[in-house]
Amino acid sequence: MNINYLIYRNLRKNIKNYYLYVFALIFSVALYFSFVTLQYDPAMDDAKGTVKGGAALGAASVLLVAIVAIFLLYANNIFIKRRSKEIGLFQLVGLTKGKIFRILSTENLILYFGSMLVGIFAGFSVSKLILMVLFKITGVETDASLRFSSEALTQTLVVFAAIYVLIMVMNFLFIKRQSILSLFQVVSTTQTAVKKMSIVEMIIGLAGIGLVIYGYYVSSRLFSGDLTEMSELFLNMILILGSVIIGTYLFYKGSVSFIFNLVRKSKGGYLSLNNVLSLSSIMFRMKSNAILLTVITTVSALAIGLLSLSYISYYSVEKTAQQSSPYDFSVIQTEEQDRFIKALEAKGIEYDIIRRNVLQVNTDLSKIMSQSIVGLSGDSGEITLSVISDKEAEGIDLKPTETLFTGSSDAIQNFMSLQNTGDISFKGVSQTIPQHLIGINKDTLLSWFFSNGGMPAAIVDDTVYQQLAEQLDPQIQKEYSVNFGVDIKDSSELEQANDIFHELGLGESYENQSQSDLIKYQKINMGLTIFIVGFLGLTFLITSGCILYFKQMDEAEEEKANYTILRKIGFTQGNLLRGIQAKQLFNFGIPLVIGLFHSYFAVKSGWFFFGTELWTPMIIVMLMYTALYSIFGLLSVLFYKKVIKEAL
Repeated sequence: MNINYLIYRNLRKNIKNYYLYVFALIFSVALYFSFVTLQYDPAMDDAKGTVKGGAALGAASVLLVAIVAIFLLYANNIFIKRRSKEIGLFQLVGLTKGKIFRILSTENLILYFGSMLVGIFAGFSVSKLILMVLFKITGVETDASLRFSSEALTQTLVVFAAIYVLIMVMNFLFIKRQSILSLFQVVSTTQTAVKKMSIVEMIIGLAGIGLVIYGYYVSSRLFSGDLTEMSELFLNMILILGSVIIGTYLFYKGSVSFIFNLVRKSKGGYLSLNNVLSLSSIMFRMKSNAILLTVITTVSALAIGLLSLSYISYYSVEKTAQQSSPYDFSVIQTEEQDRFIKALEAKGIEYDIIRRNVLQVNTDLSKIMSQSIVGLSGDSGEITLSVISDKEAEGIDLKPTETLFTGSSDAIQNFMSLQNTGDISFKGVSQTIPQHLIGINKDTLLSWFFSNGGMPAAIVDDTVYQQLAEQLDPQIQKEYSVNFGVDIKDSSELEQANDIFHELGLGESYENQSQSDLIKYQKINMGLTIFIVGFLGLTFLITSGCILYFKQMDEAEEEKANYTILRKIGFTQGNLLRGIQAKQLFNFGIPLVIGLFHSYFAVKSGWFFFGTELWTPMIIVMLMYTALYSIFGLLSVLFYKKVIKEAL
């Protein structure tokens, strides 16, 4: 039997164990090649109305390489350990370590580069579809064509060839360092078996749960108004990150065993077959895999969190644009207003004009503001607000002592902790006018030019407005004091009006705004972000799911002898499978649930900086991630079913 025939037989024998690895490799190469193809596609930078997306896609491709490289190196480590006895047998029959390395290298070469070629073809086939998806998400109107990029091909070959070299170096070091005896013991020594819970392990378990809960608590208070200095915010973010990650590690190291041990004791020592196959196995194996599970959980939480925040921004694009510009068009200068109106009339476009006179007034908010925030504006808690009369706010009629805040954002409400009601006062040059705040709403009446950094505007009774107009501080007044807005009556003419807006050069001034432009630009920016984050998240989901699946393949092979015994004493395949299903629910469910909790508290602490809607986009992302992640749990159950069937 020559070496070539041996390579052929080994490859054919082991191919059934590599199918998911091959799939993940093909998927990774296809995704990377597609990304790089987009990076070199002229449509990304040259097509009219599109974005300069090459740099962002280039950065994403680097992260993609890192994720794929770690996955492939880890997967290779699992598979070479599974073949340790085979390598030992090769040495027993007289093959040198060099020849064994040659056999493994040739097998890997065929499998790796064969999968890579398939992946490149698949990536090329779907590159047009991916480009169309990107243009759809970003709202870019241009043609997407199927284009083969030689630059993308070269870059993909270089990157994955480098990863292959790293895999070969890992295999060479493994074979070189192992003795024949150790090769037959590698698999049996990879898992730690613990028979009794110690006091230290109980303390570790409780500490893990405590650290995670503490991290959640601090994150919920991060933007509550208690912290005002950037250094305090930074230190608390580090504290949250450290406590949650360390707590997650300790949770897998001790908390899981501690909790399941309590469950086992509650049964008085009478465990069912399901308990033996699920709880007992999970207690001991999660401890030995604590670092791996911590990494998977943390990065899963990061992926879900970033996807949620990106989708929150994308989902809230229209509402965010309306908060910045409540009208179809906002024009500040009187001369530009007249030119725009005349151009609309010349084209026969009907419109409505909204004019609101705006004052800038120093306002004492110390009695309705969190005390820790007051220090930001001095001891008095004074902040400059835009003030308008209730006569210019449709449907609002206030008493002379009443004030209503409007146009407040979630970020201001959460960060400054403004009360909905309370006493405030407006300070003129020589007079202070006390008022009572009766409420805060989110309806925006003024463009961002008058928002004073996102602060709400104050609506007051007209008599109070006139008093304030006589007490103005000229140092804080804006150059223009009239908020001029134009709403197009027929929405079908909005695009034509927007063209006029740009033809007159009004869009070149930062003071003027077009609501449709804001929506377009935000869709482009956030669409590209969610596209990149989504594909990176999908890549990590596939790779981490495969890693957990490979671990279950290892465990199934190790426990095959136990299943043989259980089958011989009368347990059916169905009996064993129910226990396995419970085991996989824990194996895949625990990292997923913890990752979902981590991402929820992370998103909840600062989502208001990204958009106006929390629950719908976050729940959609979590449900989609859970559904895709569950596929690997199902595949693991099917693999166990095959092992149990072959056990007897």
